[in-house]
Amino acid sequence: MGTDVRMWDASSGALLRVWGLRKKYVRRDAVWRKSVPVVAVRGVDFEIPAGKTLALVGSSGSGKSTVARCVARLERPDAGEIRMGDVDIAELGNRDLLRFRTEIQMVFQDAVTSMNPRFSAAEIIEEPLLIQRRGNNAARRSRARELMNEVGLSPNSADRLAMEFSGGQRQRLAIARSLALQPKLLVLDEALSGLDLSTQAQIANLLLELQAAHSLTYLLISHDLPLVARLADSIAVMSAGQIVEQGPTPHIISSPTHPETQALLAAAKGFQSAYAATLGDSL
Repeated sequence: MGTDVRMWDASSGALLRVWGLRKKYVRRDAVWRKSVPVVAVRGVDFEIPAGKTLALVGSSGSGKSTVARCVARLERPDAGEIRMGDVDIAELGNRDLLRFRTEIQMVFQDAVTSMNPRFSAAEIIEEPLLIQRRGNNAARRSRARELMNEVGLSPNSADRLAMEFSGGQRQRLAIARSLALQPKLLVLDEALSGLDLSTQAQIANLLLELQAAHSLTYLLISHDLPLVARLADSIAVMSAGQIVEQGPTPHIISSPTHPETQALLAAAKGFQSAYAATLGDSL
């Protein structure tokens, strides 16, 4: 008998709780041809309140994208818990996991490689509905057009191929697809990093509008602290597979204590002082 994966205790305030998350990979040593274990995530803990955004930041190789893939269950963790209420996502079997896909969706950095190039815009958005056997053809097409309009794409372009859209438009299309099943949590894995600054700002505004309209919860993966400051309520900084600093966004940016956080801020060149000025005495 399958687990009822649709129910959790919303009264606790936290939509997602991650505890003791661990993940390692095995690579082949080029010289000795031996299997070498590589630990990507080492006992990561965090939680995200419903309707809020946690940014998981760190330099390349820190393990943040591995955490994202485990939370979305594109990877199965070696140990730890990933809980939405009473449901431990880490332990779900294939059948229950398929049903739980409706609750968590992922938006990737490269929209192009996450889409079937033979599909039209509408077919890309309809694909999750088709997999979950939601509605008939007419209902799915209606939902696709509705979502295109909501993310700022003309429904009249529903029959265009994804490759015919610009980079920013393709990311809007990816966001529309992620919303098709009305999820509660979106995992945004560097979803804005490949865009120019103007388009990045527009997509950031869109994400904030969608969060307010649908009470969405975001796990934002990024190395861009100025962007994180705009979107996130709290920040967890990763280094070498561990969270080394965590707290509310204003506190982490104004008073960083770990060298990794300080290095990320230094890379932003002047961002910290500008951010402090916008907050004024509230810091």
